[in-house]
Amino acid sequence: MRETYQTSSSKITCFSLLLLIFLLLASVSGRNLKFAILIYRHGDRSPIESYPNGLHNESEWPQGFGQLTVVGMQQQHELGQYIKKRYTGFLSPTYKREEIYIQSTDVDRTIMSAQVNLAGLFPPSASEAWNPQILWQPIPIHVAPTLFNPALRFPIFNCPHYRKLLRETMASKELQDKFKPYKRMLRTIAAYSGYDMKSLRNLDTFKLWHVQDTLYCESIHNFTLPTWATEDLRAKLGELTVLSLSSLFGVYKREEKARLQGGLLVKNILESLTNATKSPDKRKMLIYSAHDTTLGALQMALNTYNERLPPYAACQIFELYQEDTGENTIEMYFRNDTSRDPYPITLPGCSFACPLQRFAELVSPILVNNWESECRR
Repeated sequence: MRETYQTSSSKITCFSLLLLIFLLLASVSGRNLKFAILIYRHGDRSPIESYPNGLHNESEWPQGFGQLTVVGMQQQHELGQYIKKRYTGFLSPTYKREEIYIQSTDVDRTIMSAQVNLAGLFPPSASEAWNPQILWQPIPIHVAPTLFNPALRFPIFNCPHYRKLLRETMASKELQDKFKPYKRMLRTIAAYSGYDMKSLRNLDTFKLWHVQDTLYCESIHNFTLPTWATEDLRAKLGELTVLSLSSLFGVYKREEKARLQGGLLVKNILESLTNATKSPDKRKMLIYSAHDTTLGALQMALNTYNERLPPYAACQIFELYQEDTGENTIEMYFRNDTSRDPYPITLPGCSFACPLQRFAELVSPILVNNWESECRR
């Protein structure tokens, strides 16, 4: 009798587990990815410019300053392959022009990054191959002029109110206190780089950033570095550059700055996601090829910035889901490490799978209807 009871009990337990699994699968299967927006930084490049006392000049770089390198091409090709893998079953296996729209800033390195990224995302199938020796097919990339909606390049300086906020930021106690531990290092950099202290401290000149960027590019491409650029100094210089980027879009009056900078891109993203819930359009994905300051401005506007410089080919992901309840939710991810899955990002004040309506409510303070008018006030 005991054996029969145990067998019956086991069957009931097994049936209950199977029912639970079935219900979970049914719940999962009812959740559909509807739309995705990806914003990535270009791949590895040469320095934008050198500092006055720099050891190396532009002619030492194969294509000159500010240009995508072979390493950068490899990084973007890998990102394209990752996007293909992540969205297998969502995007068609072959390129369909109605499904995807790619836009780039009007800069060589971002245009080239988009080109090589698409080579990884959509290698030609047999029917698409136009030359069996070239595993590539042309895919349109729409280039956005500097003054364009959506704004993709930040900071936007032709805004008097933002300039005023930037001056206030530089004079603020918050920023001055953050700069204090780096005073001695700034003197060292001023003494050796050829820039004066005022230029290095001003956020809108980017001179401090150019010193850090030049040394970083030269170090990873095995150029000889000046003796004063020790590993310790370069690490501190990196910290200070992160602080400078943060200060452009935050530290002081973050929300007010966001309305004039990254909030413009947030507004476009929100509109695109909202439209995707209403329209039967076949488009499934928007891709923007942009810059580290684009990602910085966007993440500071969303208050999700991780206080690190976005690496080459870093990618911010927005995914729109329709839940089995019919509700639309937004998930955010940040891919800044190729050795692991992208980091899930939660908008402050919301759950990870943030309801679209709640997302819109939370970002509403940084959205502006008349940018020109706000800039003049």
